Amino acid sequence: MTEAVEGAANRGARGGTEVRVRLPAQLRELARLPAEVRVGVAGPVTQRAVLDALESCYPVLKGTIRDRVTARRRPFIRFYACEEDFSNAAPDDALPEDVACGRQPFFIVGAMAGG
Repeated sequence: MTEAVEGAANRGARGGTEVRVRLPAQLRELARLPAEVRVGVAGPVTQRAVLDALESCYPVLKGTIRDRVTARRRPFIRFYACEEDFSNAAPDDALPEDVACGRQPFFIVGAMAGG
């Protein structure tokens, strides 16, 4: 990993709780990031707090995961933590302790549809 990418991968990890976030290929390519980044979350570790920290550290992602106006999850984006689907959980519900302490990542997944 290059020094620039490595630095970007850890940007935002200073201060607060460090949360690991796994991104789908499309968003990694858009933001030129590695598969996993770390973001610092102040306060309770919730979906909203993690996504706010992610968008703050990587502004190019703003509007790609959540609608810019409503802040609702985009239709083909899913959230997983500790092998559970959190896509329809309330944005301010606490994420599992293993995510909050950095043992497990918070997954943002690009869903597929079709028939």
